[in-house]
Amino acid sequence: MAGLRGVFAGFGKSKAFAVLGRALVPADRVLLRISGGRVGVGTAVGLRTLLLTTIGRRSGEPRQVPLLYVERAGGYVVIGSNWGGEAHPAWSANLLAQPKATATIGGRTADVTARLLTGAERQEMWDAVAEYWPAYDRYAVRAEHREIRVFLLEPLSP
Repeated sequence: MAGLRGVFAGFGKSKAFAVLGRALVPADRVLLRISGGRVGVGTAVGLRTLLLTTIGRRSGEPRQVPLLYVERAGGYVVIGSNWGGEAHPAWSANLLAQPKATATIGGRTADVTARLLTGAERQEMWDAVAEYWPAYDRYAVRAEHREIRVFLLEPLSP
């Protein structure tokens, strides 16, 4: 699967992928939801994907989004790239308003608390995720007018 991920990582840097990726998010969300987080568009091509459930800051309703992640520091690092778009993704604003969320990975759901990373810690985690999915560096170039948010989702103790 690493080879297939490599092919997609090259394509992932293109603007065409950003358009296609946004179009695939609803399908990914549905597949992850009905499979209990086991199968999604990303996982089908060998990407580590979790289904994040936040509470909408305006609606108060649960909101779900599939995200690539890397395990680090006892948690899951996720990046609010929004494909290099102008605005931060809604899920990241939801986490800033209410950092408690759930992450479903491979059929297991865990309560997590999100922590926005800054400074050297942010850079360290950015580097880890960009090594896994190099397209994030291209998204940062396209989103040069804003600093892309990087979160560590820390599992809550039972």
